[in-house]
Amino acid sequence: MQRVLAHVDAHLGEPLTVETLGSVAGMSAFHFHRQFTGLFGISVHRYVSLVRLERAAYRLAYRVDLPILEIALDAGYESPEAFTRAFKQRVGQSPSEFRKAPAWEALEAANAPVGSVRRSGTKVAPVDVQVRETEDVPVAVMEHRGDPARLGDTIRAFIAWRRAARLPPAVSATFNILYDDPETTPSLFRLDLCASTSRPVDAPGVVNKVIPGGRCAIVRHVGPEETFGRALTYLYCEWLPASGEALREYPLYCQRISFFPDVPANEAITDFFLPLQSP
Repeated sequence: MQRVLAHVDAHLGEPLTVETLGSVAGMSAFHFHRQFTGLFGISVHRYVSLVRLERAAYRLAYRVDLPILEIALDAGYESPEAFTRAFKQRVGQSPSEFRKAPAWEALEAANAPVGSVRRSGTKVAPVDVQVRETEDVPVAVMEHRGDPARLGDTIRAFIAWRRAARLPPAVSATFNILYDDPETTPSLFRLDLCASTSRPVDAPGVVNKVIPGGRCAIVRHVGPEETFGRALTYLYCEWLPASGEALREYPLYCQRISFFPDVPANEAITDFFLPLQSP
């Protein structure tokens, strides 16, 4: 099943029949369909449909230069009309309406089964923790404060600013400073979206900051965001108590090496940095 989930993420633009995925799983279509549904509580057809919708929605919201027709065809739909019907049925907005003003709560509700499947069915590689010194990283920051359900709007604004400032991820590393857990402090949630640059910024909602250098425990995570918690739980609850290390007064942060929807969700790479005190 882990092979199946990875295959789905990597081949969303191709036909993903029960027969094809059963072959990936190494079993007949009949047995595969029964086992997938029994294990995850969702049919494979619906899962594939929701994963395609998820990627299409992220492209609509965050890759505004991509034509809707291209997004529809790449999601496996034969026509824009079929894509529009399916998208509106799930999210309550047409693709063009979502692109203008995304209904994030509706998208999250529609995609809840995808997160559940990924958390239960995606294999996380053994956690390899490295401790090393890091340098100061000057960054331009757009701060998100408040409801995590509205984070998508801040990301859209941040992407638009980066494009205007000519600081795309290809030339400016992407960092997030993670002050809070969105599940435990939703009303007080804080997160900084950062692009590495020493250039002074002069734009509404964007400020200069520095991620301070120092000793950090570093973990590389490969996979979807839904599985971040496994690596971080290990880092905080198992590695840290056993290591004898003490935390520095600076929040956890991460560098987005590659991210969805530019790469398949299971291939996204994120490096987490846990600041430590000097010995």
